[in-house]
Amino acid sequence: MTSAGRRATILRRSLRITVAASIGFYPLLYAAERPVAALYALFAPIALGLLAAIPGSGRGQALAVLRVLPPALVLATLGTLLAVDTWAATGGMLMVGFLLAFAAVAGPRPAGAAPGLQLFYILACFPPYAPDSLGERLTGLTVGILLLAASQILLPDPSVPAYRERLASALGTAARGAATAEVPPEDLREAGARMRLSRLPPSARPAGAGRTDRALDQAGRAVRRLLDQLATLAELTPGAVGPASATLLGQVATVCDACAHSLRTGLPPPAPGTLERAMRGFQSERIRLASGKPAPGAPPSTPAPPGRTPLTDVLRRQSRVLALAESARIVEVAVDIAANGRPEDPPTPRDLFWYAELSTPRLWARRVLGNVTLRSVLFQNAVRIALGLAAARLVAGSLDLAHGFWVLLAVLTLGRTTVGAAWKAVRPALAGNAAGALVAGALLIGLGSHTDAYAALLAPAMLVGFSLGPLLGIAYTQGLFTLVVATAFAQLAPVTWRLSEARMVDVATGSVIGLLCGLLAWPAGARREVVRAMAGLLRTCGGLVPPTTEELLTPSPAPRASPQTLPSVHRLRLAEAAYVQYRSESGTASEDAGPDWHAVLIVADHMLMGAYRLPRFGLRPGTGPPNPSAAWARASAAGLEREADRIASLLTGDHPLPRTPPVPGPERCSPASLSVDLEVWMTSLSHQFSRLEASVVQEGDGQGPPGHRRGG
Repeated sequence: MTSAGRRATILRRSLRITVAASIGFYPLLYAAERPVAALYALFAPIALGLLAAIPGSGRGQALAVLRVLPPALVLATLGTLLAVDTWAATGGMLMVGFLLAFAAVAGPRPAGAAPGLQLFYILACFPPYAPDSLGERLTGLTVGILLLAASQILLPDPSVPAYRERLASALGTAARGAATAEVPPEDLREAGARMRLSRLPPSARPAGAGRTDRALDQAGRAVRRLLDQLATLAELTPGAVGPASATLLGQVATVCDACAHSLRTGLPPPAPGTLERAMRGFQSERIRLASGKPAPGAPPSTPAPPGRTPLTDVLRRQSRVLALAESARIVEVAVDIAANGRPEDPPTPRDLFWYAELSTPRLWARRVLGNVTLRSVLFQNAVRIALGLAAARLVAGSLDLAHGFWVLLAVLTLGRTTVGAAWKAVRPALAGNAAGALVAGALLIGLGSHTDAYAALLAPAMLVGFSLGPLLGIAYTQGLFTLVVATAFAQLAPVTWRLSEARMVDVATGSVIGLLCGLLAWPAGARREVVRAMAGLLRTCGGLVPPTTEELLTPSPAPRASPQTLPSVHRLRLAEAAYVQYRSESGTASEDAGPDWHAVLIVADHMLMGAYRLPRFGLRPGTGPPNPSAAWARASAAGLEREADRIASLLTGDHPLPRTPPVPGPERCSPASLSVDLEVWMTSLSHQFSRLEASVVQEGDGQGPPGHRRGG
């Protein structure tokens, strides 16, 4: 988003919150004389409009806000009842804080709403214990949320393309690249980069645990890989690719166009299987070509000389075409699952589409249980937030701090996933709050008990504070918000300049608690976890290379079991979650030095896809006695597994064994005795490992373990 677009978005949001809060607050306070309801009508739009990040625009965003209303009412009720005792309120804060923060496992939508929902419990769980005021509280909260939803309809943000539309556009680019080979490689890669989740707004990300979101997410990953493979093919094979390859690429283009049409129109896509049949026909032609047999009806050809002949280069090109066709086939199957739900026949390979046959409750159970581990950054964040909020509630209640909910609000808004980032946020926040408190104190002394003056100032203060604060930084946000709460509370009850003093003390207390929690609970944030996750991912995926090689090289009358990939898939998801948080943490997004974590994810995906594809479509060596090609493949596979383990050890700061030189390629072997697909796969892995190690070694030139410092 451009700076002008960001300013416009912030201004619209500020105007929506100000209008909704004002229309709810003033009538309830001055016409209905319900100060409690007015307070909740004021804070409800602030909680969901400012603290929360409700995705979407217009009616979609309004519906999302309305869906938050039932849990908001429950939380306000729970807070009101547990306010009877400090320990009861603290226990409730611990439970509510963890559950709402851990709701991030369900995707960015629940994660975005969680901070606003936290505020509804926080506001209600402080004294006075007044269960008789519950009706007023719920009334004000309902009015505020309804008014915010109405303001989002009347003053919407510009709509953003849905993920299905983005996916369809990427598929259209892939179809043109496959059909005409006239799309420049850089355009293909840029189209794939636009599908990265980091470039998508939260509302457009298919991050849910259900079957449809998982299928769309898988289709997006596959089309990114397809676009990169098409770009590589264009770079390595400019011009014609041969009749058989051109025919298969035409089928890829047809499938991509059909899937794009289905995603745009909502119509069911053609039943998957067309591309699978084309790939099997293509593979049969490759087997014939590799064996040296003439095509049906063609005269016998002169045998190719020994060694690496041009025929081997043809087979290598065909291997790349077959690999990108497999990516398109995955898109075909995934789009069908997204459109039609559970498939009639189990999709192949089943490990890759493991979610397709599971019920929605089982899928959600897997998502939740898979993150109930100290290695999950989502679990770590939930624990950190819950402990911070519970400690703040206990301290505020035990010390009987005036307006103690500001302590929890400071923990909620100033908390960060690393202690360094928290300290960077706390310093300007305290300065801004102090400046705001001084101005607010002077205002309270100057205006005294003239509530009409405070009423006139509240709406402009909200509009200015909610606009300039996000644009100018956290110091201005805290200072201007102090003015907002001062003008609001001065209308609810007689106040003095000590209100500003109380806010300064509360914010400082919350800041200290937030810093202590950040220091005690995973102070490095996702840095250490991303190192562990990526190292474990490399080791697990590296272990797939030897069994995949053996599956391809060992003749067997019965189908052999494919390598077990589900552990690698699970580790890939945990590593991706750690990487996403690592990139979002302050101070890391702009760092270019250090281990290339994105390259780790790419090479892991490459190993996984090879383990899926090669046992089904890889060229197999000819029968006969052992030959150098098979020995080379097995030795190279073992070497790649050791290399993955060695780089993982470099990442964690261990002392790995020295690098072993690559196994020399087989000489004087005909294409029939050489598994070209294995050679292409493992050669590519070797090059990727070399680039990855270069980034790790460059980072290791500093002091300390490479993965424990910065990285991209």
